[in-house]
Amino acid sequence: MTDWTTCPAVERKAGKVSGTWVFTGTRIPLFALYENLAGGATVEAFVEWFPGVGEELVGEE
Repeated sequence: MTDWTTCPAVERKAGKVSGTWVFTGTRIPLFALYENLAGGATVEAFVEWFPGVGEELVGEE
């Protein structure tokens, strides 16, 4: 399991989206990225569909 506590791109707060990991400054769960990628989406499409998540948070350069 990945230790997300040191990753500045994500955060987890008890009162925010039931404490699930979300992209920093958003309410978009991290698992949404993985589900979309598993379904065949590209990072570029994900960023387009979820405007609060920039490529800098997803890790694309």
